[in-house]
Amino acid sequence: MLAVAAGVEPPSAGNPAVDKSVFNLFNPTPTEYLRAMDRDGPGTTESPYTVDAGHFQVEMTLVDYTSDRQSLDGMTKRSEAWAIAPINLKLGLLNQLDAQLVLEPYNLLYERKDGNRLTRRGFGDTRFRLKYNFWGNDSGRTAFAATPYVKFPTSKDGIGNRGVEGGLVLPFEVELPSAFYSGLTTRFDAVRNEREPGYHAEFVNSVEFGRRLFGNLSGYVEFFSVVSTERGADWEGSFDPGLIYNVTKNLQFNVGLNIGVTRSADDWAAFAGMTWRY
Repeated sequence: MLAVAAGVEPPSAGNPAVDKSVFNLFNPTPTEYLRAMDRDGPGTTESPYTVDAGHFQVEMTLVDYTSDRQSLDGMTKRSEAWAIAPINLKLGLLNQLDAQLVLEPYNLLYERKDGNRLTRRGFGDTRFRLKYNFWGNDSGRTAFAATPYVKFPTSKDGIGNRGVEGGLVLPFEVELPSAFYSGLTTRFDAVRNEREPGYHAEFVNSVEFGRRLFGNLSGYVEFFSVVSTERGADWEGSFDPGLIYNVTKNLQFNVGLNIGVTRSADDWAAFAGMTWRY
């Protein structure tokens, strides 16, 4: 990927016609200078682009359903999870900086084991994030950003792990020939242990390839993996195709399907969402 990036137009080329560094939360970017709307996802690969200064963006998953079935020592455990309207609220602070608040309004979890069924429902955890774009927000064929975050345990018992956690997300994107693009995201998480006190590190990586298919419809495919340093944890991997439809320059809808390719990953998950910018 570095070889590809080295052969394309450098990020400093093609500077915008206006100095957008003068815009901020209280001096919003004029509509005619807004960059193309982008979002974190809809898969797990995140965007290196920030929301323009003084503008607001809503990224909502309307509904998300996850199913998993595991067999161990002759026992079968099946779990199902519904996430209703998880939302990422974004506010552009500066031309290269935005603030994000991620909420999980309602979760519904089912677990079946040995004929017994356990149901949990309620509010999920809350995350606060800041994204800073180092280059590529308004020009060039590559873009890179950093998103530190902290998670607060606001969920009900049994939905979250009741631990304060944090991490750093590093998204990168490059334009490829023939109107293709590729996104790569590396994430470092400090996660609370499940079986003993303390924390462990998790390393999350994803790579995505996408392209406009026809009209306002785009498609992507993604490979996602999680490697945990916790004792006894297996690595998780999934293959994630999806579609994105742009209704206007400020409104889009998306659907996706995440298919587990390792034993420890969820069997599959399907979702539908939308993004709106003001």
